[in-house]
Amino acid sequence: MTVSQPLRVGELRPSQLIWSYGVGALVDLPHLAVIVRGVDDWNPEQSVPLTEERLLASVRKALGPQIRQLLSVPVAAESEGGYDPFSPDARIGVPVSPFPEWLRCPFCWLLAPIDSGLFVLKEDAFRPDRIRYVHENCNKAHSPKAVPSRFLVACRDGHLDDFPWRYFVHRGATGCSGQLSFYEVGASLETANLWVRCTSCDTRRSMIDAFERESGALPACRGRHPHLREVAGGCDQPLRPILLGASNGWFPVTMSVLSVPTQASQLAQLVEDNWAVLRTVTSREILGAFREAGQLRELAGYTDDEVMEAIDDKRARDEGTAAAEAEEVDLKGPEWEAFSNPDIQPQGRDFMLETVDAPSGYEGVLSRVVRAQRLREVNALIGFTRVEPPDEPRPGEERPERAPLAGGAPTWLPTTEVRGEGIFLAFDSGFLSDWLARGSVRERERALLEGHERWRAARRLSADATGFPGVVFAMLHTLSHALMRELAIECGYGAASIRERIYASPHGEGAGMAGIMLYTAAPDSEGTLGGLVELGRPSNLGRLLDQALERAGLCSSDPLCAEHRPRTDRSLHGAACHACLFAAETSCESGNRYLDRALLVPTLRTPDAAIFSTVT
Repeated sequence: MTVSQPLRVGELRPSQLIWSYGVGALVDLPHLAVIVRGVDDWNPEQSVPLTEERLLASVRKALGPQIRQLLSVPVAAESEGGYDPFSPDARIGVPVSPFPEWLRCPFCWLLAPIDSGLFVLKEDAFRPDRIRYVHENCNKAHSPKAVPSRFLVACRDGHLDDFPWRYFVHRGATGCSGQLSFYEVGASLETANLWVRCTSCDTRRSMIDAFERESGALPACRGRHPHLREVAGGCDQPLRPILLGASNGWFPVTMSVLSVPTQASQLAQLVEDNWAVLRTVTSREILGAFREAGQLRELAGYTDDEVMEAIDDKRARDEGTAAAEAEEVDLKGPEWEAFSNPDIQPQGRDFMLETVDAPSGYEGVLSRVVRAQRLREVNALIGFTRVEPPDEPRPGEERPERAPLAGGAPTWLPTTEVRGEGIFLAFDSGFLSDWLARGSVRERERALLEGHERWRAARRLSADATGFPGVVFAMLHTLSHALMRELAIECGYGAASIRERIYASPHGEGAGMAGIMLYTAAPDSEGTLGGLVELGRPSNLGRLLDQALERAGLCSSDPLCAEHRPRTDRSLHGAACHACLFAAETSCESGNRYLDRALLVPTLRTPDAAIFSTVT
């Protein structure tokens, strides 16, 4: 990571630049805070193209046809010696800027912006963790370290700004330019005991006023995007105070796919997988140069003529992309087809499946169990939100408002690829249809749907079924979370490193597609050690399913959890809570929504809607 000058200030893992500290996010470092700049300021030459045509088509649908490619986040090569700030690798990173721009001296209580000249940046090229701002003229200590202001303001449209200190303490616009001080009173650091004071006119105000919605303590939002270094203006959303490092300061909006074969022949699939390199091959001479450089070892078993023919076929298939991009891109459909029919899929370096028998007692429930010994997941960051997390987009529903990654229309997106393993379970359509025909299940679906409608109405959205995934999705999602907990206990991976992918037909379309994929994917060795896929063997999987269903029958928060009513509570889940089903944000693809233990097993309040009520 770098600031305006080529100075490294910290380190992040590649996956963190997608999920935790991506474009527009604040990074709270040991001695200062910075914001990750937009992709306009990144250096694309430090990244490598990642090939995933389905994901590229999907992000083009969301952001526009100007997106040319998906690029990896910059990663410096591992160094065997110590850190050398003068090496070329020291310049590899993503650009950041200091933010918030107001700092505070913890000794004399001075509160001022960086450009006031009262704070000085102390650099240390060999120790990035020691870079800091100091207050050199402090009258109570010798050049103490200044700390970033902990208060910021943001709005629901993704704008972020420094807290309006002068406006706040003077209770409106003012011409007073006196120095400000920020101090605490009382024994605790609760908000009511935090005060800001103007030393010139001696006005002061408690920070508790900033959190009162009706107090009018904050000005109108000026539409600022500090990561783009611009002020858009014209924002009508109210400002809300947030804290530096709070979870509501940045929510990523991402798209993810699991790489599955899309071509029938092995050669065509290899060309597809290596298209980031092969797109530049226009002659046998160029192909030969790539071969000599060792970049196409996977194609060693094919002649130049065969490879060139496959490249020409690939270009011919891509000629009709303009018409195809006008249609909705299906991310999960090809994955479902590949996992449901593993025996006819070409195996490769990043895709290796093995069909196993269903566990004893579940033969009539599960139509297919597949152990995915090798998987590849590609994730792209397409935007972010602040204050409130983005709602999960559904077919037929517009995507939520998101802040931009660039000042204009971006031509590429930061992307990561990770490899791992997983277990795929597909439900028998006949068994599922019989369950859906039960009156108690239809009643439970009506309760979840009404809760969904009231939840939308409470957020001033149309009170209808838009975005409701259906009872099949809710059942599969609940089973996924219940089984995920059991897998985490035994497979050796952390619970947050296990992820889910739910395959369900849209609401009202019955039991055509119904399955779950539980997988782990990480950029290092975790996720590729075989601990998860080993639990997909029938003897292990049957025991884990039994344990998951037994635990789902009774929650430590019962009877409160089981008596949860989606209708009256205007919520998106039934019998579910943190004690029984909720999972980490990195694991759940739906934000812990549409979960209900009553759809799996009988509960204290709903004993007759469970799909596993008759399974032994």
